[in-house]
Amino acid sequence: MATLGDVVEDVRGRGFVGRAAEIASFDDALAGRSERRVLFVHGPGGVGKTTLLLHLRGRARQADRSAIYLDGREIEPSPEGFVLAVQAAGATAPVLLVDGYEQLTPIDGWLRRDLVPSLPDDAVVVLAGREAPVPAWRSDPGWRGVVAVHPLGNLDDADSAALLERAGVAGQDREQIMMLGRGHPLALALLADAALTGTVPQSLADAPDLISALMGSLVRDAPSDAHLVGLATCAKAFLTTEDLLRRTVGDGAPVVWDWLRDRPFVTARPLGLTPHDLTREVLDAEFGRRWPDRYRDLHRVIHDYVVAGLRDATGMHRQLLAQHLAHLHRTGPFAAQFRSMREHGSASVVRARPEEHEEIITAVGTALGPESARLARDWLTEAPDGASVVRTPQGIAGFAYHVFCPGTTAVERRDPVVRAILDHVARVAPLRPGEQVDIARFLYGENAAQSDRYAVFAGSVSSIVEWCGRPRAWALILSVDPDFWGPFFDYLAFRELFEVTFDGRRYVVYGNDWRRFPVDTWLDLMNEREQTGGSGPPPDALQRPAPLDREAFRAAVRTALPQLHRPDRLAGCALVGTSLGGDPAAVRATVRTAIDGLAELPRGEPLRAVLHRTYVSPAPTQEAAAEVLGLPFSTYRRHLAKAVDELADRLWALESGHQVDSD
Repeated sequence: MATLGDVVEDVRGRGFVGRAAEIASFDDALAGRSERRVLFVHGPGGVGKTTLLLHLRGRARQADRSAIYLDGREIEPSPEGFVLAVQAAGATAPVLLVDGYEQLTPIDGWLRRDLVPSLPDDAVVVLAGREAPVPAWRSDPGWRGVVAVHPLGNLDDADSAALLERAGVAGQDREQIMMLGRGHPLALALLADAALTGTVPQSLADAPDLISALMGSLVRDAPSDAHLVGLATCAKAFLTTEDLLRRTVGDGAPVVWDWLRDRPFVTARPLGLTPHDLTREVLDAEFGRRWPDRYRDLHRVIHDYVVAGLRDATGMHRQLLAQHLAHLHRTGPFAAQFRSMREHGSASVVRARPEEHEEIITAVGTALGPESARLARDWLTEAPDGASVVRTPQGIAGFAYHVFCPGTTAVERRDPVVRAILDHVARVAPLRPGEQVDIARFLYGENAAQSDRYAVFAGSVSSIVEWCGRPRAWALILSVDPDFWGPFFDYLAFRELFEVTFDGRRYVVYGNDWRRFPVDTWLDLMNEREQTGGSGPPPDALQRPAPLDREAFRAAVRTALPQLHRPDRLAGCALVGTSLGGDPAAVRATVRTAIDGLAELPRGEPLRAVLHRTYVSPAPTQEAAAEVLGLPFSTYRRHLAKAVDELADRLWALESGHQVDSD
């Protein structure tokens, strides 16, 4: 007589999808076609281990094999406790299915040495847990041929769609659920329930009950608050390293690192740890809800850590950190492109090789026209270091090329687009001696599209490397697809400046004058927008006045010096709002520091002394200052003029970002 349990198992079997490799391995063991009779299945909570084991139990029964299903959470982790559990099930010559095997770690050795070897030769054992089996199961020559290990991952798109169809989800809702669930069986099941009883959420954060259920499977064994902060770090960061954990959890970083590395939902890569995308989003939503203030502070710590690393790093490490910073923008306008990049595997932005130039030139011609291809050849010949590519096994998937002007190449004078940009800069905010502009001149991705994910990736990473590297006066970017790129530049606080037509294409030029809105200030704004969104031009309160040319700057220094001992009189000084400081007190402090720094120069102490006695702690008159310094008045005046010039040059170097020679 059939039982209700038989009905449940039948329904469960009809709803089961995927896991073809695991089922084939089990069926082969069950039929005696394989010597691999001990199967390990491991994976994170909610990935479907229990569902698989119950399905395997049904297959065993269909094959007229008695099967025991045991839950390690319900067994005392001792030999006696395990034997009692088996006896209570009342089966002989069993197919033994043990769920929650991580709970039985204390008796793993006994099971391997005593219990499993004592089973009949046609027995099949499936052990399912969060952790991979200990090495002894695979290092022993005897067990090596008997054990099969199956890491249980997420479902692919076809299996996810089949699961949702069998759950009764309407076709129009499946794509959104699949995007949110990322193939995670528990998430898909919970989202399917939401769709059947209400509406499909637009994001995981819109489904707090679902987040709570998934979080329970992720963090139930976190030993301390420090471990939870480590999880939060893993959710935020592109790659989590022990160095980064030292910034977020302090001295406990090594212990937290080891714990994170062993989590089944965390992948240990050569350069750090990364969680599965769904895990990242679940943690991100939950910590954002549970710790809103702490989570914002954590974001800032990670942001500042990455920026500091970018400033100090070289070579490929800079590219990796730039990718890390781009990842912090994953909720911005290009969230879909960044997500697509992650789903298609790892990729890096690297310098183009000479042998790749022809492929680049051909792609530029396809994307932008024959005259553009000719100019691309000239640029790559005369200044190849500006080229960055994204490589895939099929070839170059994305490309970005940066031009730095004025330079020493003749091609910048032959490139009409670059000339138009330089003419615009000369009209609205002329460059000062030693200053350059950074122009993102060429950009494309697969199918010659600027909106392709690889174009977004190449453009974002290469620009971050340049913007956070050597300071330049302007950053300018060209786009032939302003409908796509416009919202992104609005988010980045870059302005649309003007248009130029070349080779049959209309280019829209976006840019930012770093002298008015410096990189550090921009990074602070981005830290805020990374978390809260927002868009639009730089706030007026954060912008500096139009940059002074060198002569106007030197004149402003000379005007400010007599007021140095009276900070209240510096309020109208033209130096306020420059790189020297945003208010009179900051300008005064910067100038005084520069005066003291003159003593570090060869024969610089007399220069420091004459400025100090004239402007910092001034004597009543210049004649009195000369007398205090023990100098003839003519010598004093000569020293003073030289000191003012030297000081102005040092301050100009701060303002322009370039060391310049004194006149």
